[in-house]
Amino acid sequence: MPCWYDGPLASFDTETTGIDVERDRVVSAALVVQETPRCAPRVTRWLVNPGVEIPEEATAVHGLTDEHLALHGRWPAPVMDEIARALADQAMMRRPLVVMNAPFDLTLLDRELKRHRATALDHYLGMNPLHILDPRVLDKHFDRYRKGRRTLADLCAHYEVELTGAHEAAADALAALGVVRALGWAFADRLEGVSAAELHRLQATWHAAQARGLQAFFTRNGTPEPVDPHWPVRPELPAAA
Repeated sequence: MPCWYDGPLASFDTETTGIDVERDRVVSAALVVQETPRCAPRVTRWLVNPGVEIPEEATAVHGLTDEHLALHGRWPAPVMDEIARALADQAMMRRPLVVMNAPFDLTLLDRELKRHRATALDHYLGMNPLHILDPRVLDKHFDRYRKGRRTLADLCAHYEVELTGAHEAAADALAALGVVRALGWAFADRLEGVSAAELHRLQATWHAAQARGLQAFFTRNGTPEPVDPHWPVRPELPAAA
């Protein structure tokens, strides 16, 4: 039986109006599905008119403007429903889902669903949980002493994965999927016998430990920024916050 990194994988990515998961909005998203490393991927793309102004700094990253999304984007409510149903389909098929920096993309999707559909991501998943593979968490755990940044571009360079058209949702999703396969091959001896479901549970523990380490580093250097230890979805802030 092939290991999970040689079998079917899906990958999800978003482009957004900013980096605040509680307030920012999805402007594009993509789901990539690949049955084996040698199969051509199937790509589904969504383009969203978020109904709010897109900051210039966000447009500078992904290139999507208010004018373009007003002309070509769809309203958020049906798009968020389609995305959630597509991810639920992956969960039902037990296909692992690659999400680079999962607490950002999945938390923001959860908040968009609550905003536009008055329901949470978990509602769509029901009794079929997602098995998330987060290349950022996995790389930090298996190669923790390697110096340097761990952005998607950095991981692609390290694992020799092609990244064409960075900050386009489908391109980033495909690259993240490639990184996870390459990471699986690189650490196959340590991943032997570990299922994607078990790896999902382990990553929650690993991410929490990584967050504590980063928080301690920030504290030593006088940086007040808090680091959330929750993975893959952050809990919703109290209303008072």
